[in-house]
Amino acid sequence: MQARAANLSAIGFDADDTLWQNEQFYKLTEKRFTALLADYAEANDLSSRLIEAEKRNLKAYGFGIKGFTLSMIETAIEVTEGRVPSSVIHQIVDAGRDLLNHPIEPLPHARATLEQLSGDYRLVLITKGDLFDQERKLAQSGLGELFSAIEIVSDKTVATYERIFSRHGDGPQQSMMVGNSLKSDIVPAIRAGCWGVYVPHGLTWALEQDEVPAEDPRYRHITHLGELPDIVRRIG
Repeated sequence: MQARAANLSAIGFDADDTLWQNEQFYKLTEKRFTALLADYAEANDLSSRLIEAEKRNLKAYGFGIKGFTLSMIETAIEVTEGRVPSSVIHQIVDAGRDLLNHPIEPLPHARATLEQLSGDYRLVLITKGDLFDQERKLAQSGLGELFSAIEIVSDKTVATYERIFSRHGDGPQQSMMVGNSLKSDIVPAIRAGCWGVYVPHGLTWALEQDEVPAEDPRYRHITHLGELPDIVRRIG
């Protein structure tokens, strides 16, 4: 069991593309979507219009598969000027439904790192998206038992981290957030007073990009989760 850092009590972990694969399934579904509408627009144009629809719809539908599916339908209606065949709509709905059943593939070092840290720190899973889908993925991952708390939230903001780490830790100043999204996992957590450990993933949703807070003293960058325990040991 590793020695506990003196000023760190809780560590938050993002789920999708931090602990297990997720975005790759969205990309495969997007390819399926662009193929269905190939007679109406180029794939790049369809992808651009889809991301704009997702951006518009975030406040109404939130994050996750349901909002993504509705954005695909909306984009299909737009690019066909309302002439999209019902059979295509049906296939888009099927594609969205298939996303709800994709297999859970933990990323390298995920379980070993959680097991190494769970005895000394309060580990909190902090994830956003469809409630049922996030619960399904956590259950299938087999990692749930390693967490002291699970928080499925509508969005990740400064207030989110202040609330969660005050509830499950000793406050943001003595907490760390680990994730692959600069916009959701790292920047707001650091602004709340946490340490932020960025673990890049090869595929990250366009709407999760942000500037790297490289100059912030509480920012850290690792290439994979196996490097996290060493970072934790150095803090404090």
